[in-house]
Amino acid sequence: MHDRPTSSSRLSPADAARIGLTGLRTGRLRAALAVLGIAVGIAALVAVVGVSESSKANLVAQLDRLGTDLLTVQPGTTFASTSENDLPYRAPAMIAAIPPVRHVTETVNTTASVHRTDKVPVYETGGITVLGAATGLPGALGAQLAQGGWLNAATANYPTVVLGAGAARTLGIARVNPAVTVWIGQRWFTVIGILRPVAIAPELDQAALVGIPAAHRFLATADTHPTTIYVRTDPSQTLAVRGVLAATANPEDPQDVGVSRPSDALAAQIAAKGAYNTLLLGLGAIALIVGAVGIANVMVMAIIQRRREIGLRRALGATRRHIAIQFTSEALTLSALGGGAGILTGILITAAYAHIRHWSTAIPPTLPPAALTAALTFGLVAGLYPAIRAARQSPTDALRGTT
Repeated sequence: MHDRPTSSSRLSPADAARIGLTGLRTGRLRAALAVLGIAVGIAALVAVVGVSESSKANLVAQLDRLGTDLLTVQPGTTFASTSENDLPYRAPAMIAAIPPVRHVTETVNTTASVHRTDKVPVYETGGITVLGAATGLPGALGAQLAQGGWLNAATANYPTVVLGAGAARTLGIARVNPAVTVWIGQRWFTVIGILRPVAIAPELDQAALVGIPAAHRFLATADTHPTTIYVRTDPSQTLAVRGVLAATANPEDPQDVGVSRPSDALAAQIAAKGAYNTLLLGLGAIALIVGAVGIANVMVMAIIQRRREIGLRRALGATRRHIAIQFTSEALTLSALGGGAGILTGILITAAYAHIRHWSTAIPPTLPPAALTAALTFGLVAGLYPAIRAARQSPTDALRGTT
């Protein structure tokens, strides 16, 4: 029996889609598993890209909010030893004299430890450092308070302390009131505030911050030299100021001064997302390939079970092209269903994760169409061999039930 010319085919796209849906009803469980395989792969791809973009958007928002105009100045390390050189006492005042500098503030180190009671050994620090802090620190860093208030000209002279977010959690302090005190050095300090996490200066999250005058007065181990100087500049002049900071902070030994820009760490995190996502996208692609193999398996089994249907359709005039289109449409239907379910699942996973992390959900507008195209492409490739195999069967062999 000879095939009809393909030009006489009257199988419309709507008819092909209808036949594809009808054919999948004969093996619903296998079809559902094949759809699940594609859905898992697409959901993984969408979730990886969505979570990554949401994370990037959060980091970019932090970068925009905190700015790239903050510089830090710290003592450098000599080549001959690992010891740090002190910054001059007048370093903050000299830096403030640079015209593009808008704000200068500082912290000083202490070797004191902080505890909830005076019964805890001094050497058990809990990872919390005690720093002397200038009253202008929050303004320079854009730091915000979760509880209470910051040090002012009065409280900076008395035994009061503001805890970083991590330090407060370690000490088990969630609320601020006059009765909340901590043991620092050899006396009690009243907790007057708790900071929110400071993304631009994470070293403050695990710190207990007292006024610099109080540190010198009540903590004998306080450093009298500034150990970290935070400098806000005119955004357009940040790089120029960075170039002269070392020489300005310590004119005699500028090589012993370390200058850095904290926002570079956030920018590095944004750049690192791409390399990490490549691995996760590879894992998602593997899951998608497994799903495509599932589609191929479903189609091959469908051909074996539906040989008589194929033979009957061929005997009634269906061409090889019709048969190929029928099984290809079934594969594409499986892929479309799996792709749609995977896209929806991936978006929901992204939204849920972003909500937990308090991010805004960022789904690139091109992601859903690209994911659906990937699903259809994998489905088409997976369905080609079964479709060609079905089309090659002769009507007589198919009706006899032979391959």
